[in-house]
Amino acid sequence: MKKTLRPHILVFDVDGVLVDVRGTYWRSALDTVRYLTGKRVTLAELHQWKSKPGFNDDWSLVSAWVSSLGYPTSYEAARAAFERFYWGSDGKPGNVRNEKLMVSARQIEEWAQSFELNLFTGRTRQEFSFTFERWPATKHFRTIVTMDDAKKKPHPEGLHKILGQRDPSTALYLGDNIDDALAARDAGVPFMAIIAPGEYGYRQRAARFRELGALALLPRVKELFGYLKKAD
Repeated sequence: MKKTLRPHILVFDVDGVLVDVRGTYWRSALDTVRYLTGKRVTLAELHQWKSKPGFNDDWSLVSAWVSSLGYPTSYEAARAAFERFYWGSDGKPGNVRNEKLMVSARQIEEWAQSFELNLFTGRTRQEFSFTFERWPATKHFRTIVTMDDAKKKPHPEGLHKILGQRDPSTALYLGDNIDDALAARDAGVPFMAIIAPGEYGYRQRAARFRELGALALLPRVKELFGYLKKAD
């Protein structure tokens, strides 16, 4: 345990960890389900789906959700509909414009002075680039693995690509989704969950994260560095 609390390599998920996606991915998923089914669905229902393994990918989630409501929809059809809301269509701006970073470039720069920083995200390279290619802090991440670069979570390939032959116990993965925890477990990488008390289904999600071996549950990724100092 002592070793796992002194990581040299930090790997961050993006959505829900570094970026607030309530108005982007979450909104787009709700908009898409309503568009394809005509039914008004809720955030509570969205979180019920997100708490299941295999649905870190919003297109898979939407396909399964819409199909369960009696409207069989392929992965490709779900993706096409989702992207209309995410990127925008017919001259209307997309929900991607609502994206908000939850950490500053200065904070990333400070963290990079003490740790090797990496990203393992379920975003496509296009989605990642839209937000991060002009962000000054992006240069501080040694390796960036997107959905286009490795098998989808919960498969641990992305973590293997970041670590190479290095000892997994010297790393720490921070994520907010069950698939993140599963990927970390299967890669042998210590994991901490980003989940704030008061979030939907906190008790159930927190219990599941603990079952999967989360070392801690942090309300925000910024809390990590205070946590590590206390552990010394």
